[in-house]
Amino acid sequence: MIPELGFFALILSLLLALALMVIPAAGVFAGNALLMRAARPLAAGQLVMVSISLALLTAAFLADDFSVAIVAAQSNTLLPSVYKFTAVWGGHEGSMLLWVWVMALWTLAVATFSKRLPLDMVARVLAVMGALGVGFIAFLLFTSNPFARLLPNPPLDGADLNPLLQDPGMVIHPPMLYFGYVGFSVAFAFAIAALWGGRLDATWARWSRPWTTAAWIFLTLGIALGSWWAYYELGWGGWWFWDPVENASFMPWLAGTALMHSLAVTDKRGLFKSWTVLLAIFTFSLSLLGAFLVRSGVLTSVHSFAADPSRGLFILAFLGVVVGGSLTLYALRAPAVASRSDFSALSREMLLLVNNVLLLVATLTVLSGTLFPLLADALELGKYSVGPPYFNAVFIPLMAVLLAFLGVGINTQWKRSRGNELRRLVLPAAIASLAIGVIFPWAYGGAFHIGVVVTMVLAAWVVLATLADLRHKLRHARGWWQGLRRLAPAYHGMVIAHIGLAITVVGVGLTSVYSEEQDVRMVEGSHAELAGYQFLLTDLSVRQGPNFVAQRGTVEVSHNGRPVATLYPEKRSYHARPGQLMTEAGIDPGLFRDIFVALGEPLEGGEAWAVRLQHKPFVRWIWLGALVMSIGGLIAALDRRYRPARREAVDRADAQTGPRHPVVTSTPAEQH
Repeated sequence: MIPELGFFALILSLLLALALMVIPAAGVFAGNALLMRAARPLAAGQLVMVSISLALLTAAFLADDFSVAIVAAQSNTLLPSVYKFTAVWGGHEGSMLLWVWVMALWTLAVATFSKRLPLDMVARVLAVMGALGVGFIAFLLFTSNPFARLLPNPPLDGADLNPLLQDPGMVIHPPMLYFGYVGFSVAFAFAIAALWGGRLDATWARWSRPWTTAAWIFLTLGIALGSWWAYYELGWGGWWFWDPVENASFMPWLAGTALMHSLAVTDKRGLFKSWTVLLAIFTFSLSLLGAFLVRSGVLTSVHSFAADPSRGLFILAFLGVVVGGSLTLYALRAPAVASRSDFSALSREMLLLVNNVLLLVATLTVLSGTLFPLLADALELGKYSVGPPYFNAVFIPLMAVLLAFLGVGINTQWKRSRGNELRRLVLPAAIASLAIGVIFPWAYGGAFHIGVVVTMVLAAWVVLATLADLRHKLRHARGWWQGLRRLAPAYHGMVIAHIGLAITVVGVGLTSVYSEEQDVRMVEGSHAELAGYQFLLTDLSVRQGPNFVAQRGTVEVSHNGRPVATLYPEKRSYHARPGQLMTEAGIDPGLFRDIFVALGEPLEGGEAWAVRLQHKPFVRWIWLGALVMSIGGLIAALDRRYRPARREAVDRADAQTGPRHPVVTSTPAEQH
């Protein structure tokens, strides 16, 4: 009976989403404040129903109710409880229910934290969110019912969760990604609401900036967690492979980064309004495209869900409606909006425009490399594979140019910068960056490599140029602490985020060049050496897990005769899936290097093993930088200037009918 109640709650959530789509929109057209005010309770009701549905599905997993199809497919009586919980989103149907729940949560968050916004604007935004909710809930009900039964003869036990997903990363990585993916629907809804109401001014950009930044934070953390999970779980020590499903999350991140910077220009200067709206549409469309790629069955990836083509067709049709409808509205409304281009070639506006163009080109580069094999296969042009050589060859140079412009752009002024003053600010940072890049390989003790030099030059350039701008802003302060307190939180967030980007660049560049690996044959008592570290396999044993049996090695690691760590790599065989072996690497983490040991295949009947040894310098900096970027984004999103002032919410009449004139919310100092 519990699954039927969950399905019924899902039906009620669809009805509430339909009401959220229709009733506030009718209130806007009729100028009826009562109908517009209905949006908030409808959003709350939708979340309650979806939450009940998700809770009941979770209860079915925890109770081992194998009469529910996805419980039988994704769980097992021996599966630890924590993984029974995460198995809820371990398959297609449950993960889509999680997606719908996250969307309902974002919808209620907008309804709750938008009380100072004009009522008609809130009604439009929530109506758009309701329409998106209708699409996703209908997808669940009609193609991906998570409560489908296996009756009258349910299995006695389940097939078990994919061993790849039996990891603590499964607890947080998918929800974090979904909060990012779905979070961009809020920026999309604000953009469509602004077009719909004919209010494409700087005000809507200010309203949507914290929501966009919040979605970007979640997606940044989600991608970083996924990279870290793949690094230690897949057994070969990599962190990014340009897998199509990895790209599906990376493309919205790139577009979302461009959107954040474009929103800043629209907010501060009232420029790029049409472009910003188009970026909001594009970013959310890429999130939907990612859902299609993962769930349509057109891709083969360790990250993708096995799904039949009918589901992919539904998502593709939904994507067509969302993108087609949005672009149609954009074509009708955007040309009427004019922005005065009163800025010089050497200005912050111009450098942010360059930033946007480079990020968009990078996004399209990843998109073309991801979709080309699919299009070639569909057009019967042959089988093609686009891998790291293509992406590295075209993406890395674009990012190098972007980083070079970033250091200049942060030191420019709105409207116009003086060349002499800009040169005085950035020249010392440029000279110091070149010196750091050239000296670093010698100081580190590694081989000279042009890639390392370029990496360190660009990373140092971003940090030093950012600090040069900070120093310039504090030049008139009586004390550095008082000066820092006077700067806006959004500025502090930008500084921290740019430093985080530089940290990630260092991690990517150095681990890509200086990593060392070696595959060796080892038996008990044998030695191996790599990067100055000695590895001794002291023991091979069998370990029983809750639902698996593992061959476990004990490897003692030393450096110049001094013990460093004892690692326990495993090769696991799961009882419910005996043919699918999993590698659990042994890793000794460090701020400046990781030691990575993984068991390969048994040799000579199990008397010996193939063992992979890796030394990964600075690999942790990749994820540390992502964390720092997210902290910077959080500080920026909490800036009180992005909260609508009460005077912005004052309407001409209680009924709030029709579009209003834009309200200027920035001060002259902020505009210039």
